[in-house]
Amino acid sequence: MRDITTHHAPATGLRGIGDTSWHTRAVCQGMDPEDADAVFFPLPRDHEAIAEAKELCGLCAVRRDCLNYALENALKEGVWGGLTEAERRPWHDGLAQRLDYGRIIAFFHGRDVHLTSAERQIVIDHAYVRGWRPDRLAVALQISRKHARDLLRQAANKVTDRDRTLGVPRRKKQRPPSAPTTRRTPSAPPGTRQPPSPPVSSAPAHAPDGKAA
Repeated sequence: MRDITTHHAPATGLRGIGDTSWHTRAVCQGMDPEDADAVFFPLPRDHEAIAEAKELCGLCAVRRDCLNYALENALKEGVWGGLTEAERRPWHDGLAQRLDYGRIIAFFHGRDVHLTSAERQIVIDHAYVRGWRPDRLAVALQISRKHARDLLRQAANKVTDRDRTLGVPRRKKQRPPSAPTTRRTPSAPPGTRQPPSPPVSSAPAHAPDGKAA
């Protein structure tokens, strides 16, 4: 497609504009560039061509990645992720406030994801909870080690302030298991005799059903 380069890993250590490894699994992969431009960059009022592009996007397994790529790179023309320019406009306008936990999970799985401010803060908080060192966070966010250390310290202070305000629930103490108690029959007072227990008689084996012999 127009102005897109497919790669599995960046050629240099610099952070790329976005992860485009998904494009190898796209429906449009392998199409002639001119045919792809004709299909996915129709005229604004060519409803038949737009419907054809959306039909192909509906069969694509990486449609969401395609949409994210267009949003992150401010691509305003063409059909990306099954949406036209007009349909993507609200997404472009609200991109800075977007909070997509699917993208956060993808980041922790090693994907090159451009995080919004809200998503970036969630990543920092989770990195602190997971016990990340500043070096690891610095590599993941492509920032300096000092900056990463400051971010983790801020996350720690946030947790401390939250615990101080809301309180930390105390763990309930487990009671030791009590020893099994045995029931003791009350003993008779000294000098008294207990009446003998009546003998238990059993019905003879040859007794008829329902009555004793």
